[in-house]
Amino acid sequence: MASVITLTTDFGTGDAYVASMKGVILTINPKAVIVDICHSIEPQNVLEVAFILSTAYRYFPEGTIHLAIVDPGVGSQRKAIILKTPKSFFVAPDNGILSYIIDELDTAPAKPVHHFSPSPEKRELGGELEAIAITNPDFWQKPVSTTFHGRDIFAPVAANLSLGTAIHKFGDSLSHVYAFHIPQPFRDNQGNITGCVLHIDNFGNLITNIRSSDLPGERTTVTIGKQHIDGISRFYAEKEGLAAIIGSSGYLEISLKNGNAAVYLNTSVGNEIKLKGS
Repeated sequence: MASVITLTTDFGTGDAYVASMKGVILTINPKAVIVDICHSIEPQNVLEVAFILSTAYRYFPEGTIHLAIVDPGVGSQRKAIILKTPKSFFVAPDNGILSYIIDELDTAPAKPVHHFSPSPEKRELGGELEAIAITNPDFWQKPVSTTFHGRDIFAPVAANLSLGTAIHKFGDSLSHVYAFHIPQPFRDNQGNITGCVLHIDNFGNLITNIRSSDLPGERTTVTIGKQHIDGISRFYAEKEGLAAIIGSSGYLEISLKNGNAAVYLNTSVGNEIKLKGS
């Protein structure tokens, strides 16, 4: 079976950046299967790419290589890394892109927090996670552009990885990587839940950090800003106006039938959402 390499970037599709990376990969491994996850990430929005990658990677075959690049620090001293998990490989800048992956798979998770950290912090790796810094130039394109590591470092590394090259050949082992603290919902003494918006999708749906297992009761009132939503809907068209629903990612979403909930509520990532059960 041909190796699968996914691409997730903020490069857009109006330039040749993504095509150049694909050309490098296919030159090294013509049998690679390249899948585009998303190239419309908001420029430099590391938290957005981290979330989108986390919702997609689990649906790919074992051994898939996920190449993710949103890289405001390109050309600086930030590391380029490979993260190996029990089922996948991730090739990315060490800037927090893999925060959700690490939170989910690390057997020694970070202390729960209720708000996004302003910048990524060092995170010791545990469990079956293994990381290396990409420091061996034998696998890089020559010359290396200081502004396009996606083409000259990340793409050829992913391609060589897809040929079965052992990760230790690409560089030095790391005991930690940088990750954002991903907010966790908070439950008070009455069982009410306070969470926040993790992501706003292309439809304007507000995807929160609250899962179905967090719901405080059979009847739930959701409050966001000055708006109150009674009950959890089963699907988007079930209710007129604003609705709360458990979406395909497993998180509670706030949607607006035939509209954009984020615009209607003037909401952004990190805004608070409250649930009260009865």
